[in-house]
Amino acid sequence: MRLLFLGDVFGKPGREAVKRLVPRLIAGRAIDLVVANAENSASGIGVTPESADELLAAEVDLLTSGNHIWAKREILPYLDRSGCRLLRPANYPRGAPGRGRTVISTPDGRKLGVVNLEGRVFMKNLDDPFAVGLAEVEALRAEGVRCILVDMHCEATSEKNAMGWFLDGKVSAVLGTHTHVQTADARVLPGGTAFVTDVGMCGPWDSVIGVKKELVLQRFLQQRPVSFEPAKRETHLQGAIVEIDEATGKALGIERVQERLPD
Repeated sequence: MRLLFLGDVFGKPGREAVKRLVPRLIAGRAIDLVVANAENSASGIGVTPESADELLAAEVDLLTSGNHIWAKREILPYLDRSGCRLLRPANYPRGAPGRGRTVISTPDGRKLGVVNLEGRVFMKNLDDPFAVGLAEVEALRAEGVRCILVDMHCEATSEKNAMGWFLDGKVSAVLGTHTHVQTADARVLPGGTAFVTDVGMCGPWDSVIGVKKELVLQRFLQQRPVSFEPAKRETHLQGAIVEIDEATGKALGIERVQERLPD
């Protein structure tokens, strides 16, 4: 199984990159399934039903999210729809809309379990992502699912690294999101789990992590509130391709992906 996982899709530029580049990657790299983090797909913060549906129509099979999942009020009923293909982190308290794990399938019936988690360091004081993550993985394995992807959405590189080692040998991949900066540590851990601290961002590089740089500089220099807007230029698609042995669920390899959208 060849899985393409895409980093945080940022606003309209990120959605355009997905729509124009993902079909080419599927065809050129023999991709079986595509998962993308969509939590910033609507104007750079949050996700709406419209931005989710636009990505799902672009040959993306499943969407994950993170701490910005609640930014747009209209997404709440969407999360509880039957057959919804948008996850929220599994370690939000009981009663939160939506779900944090699911199983998707290739056209020929091969299954991939996906777990969405959110870290706690420098973020909200949620339920323990390690305990919740292990329980979600065990539930998938009890269902007979061998190939499992974990989206670890958090701020601290140490927390992402810790989750990789914690789940090594138990899942196919632990891939980090949230910081919008692709890291250079992609590797397969000794137990057979593919890991990278952060897969990066699908969005504009002429920016500060997707936002118009002039607005971010104004906020840093003047220390007062500034409304952020997505930048527009030098759009890139970033993520990772993971090859998984379907018989064992272990990763055979991981490769960082970076493609520029033609101007």
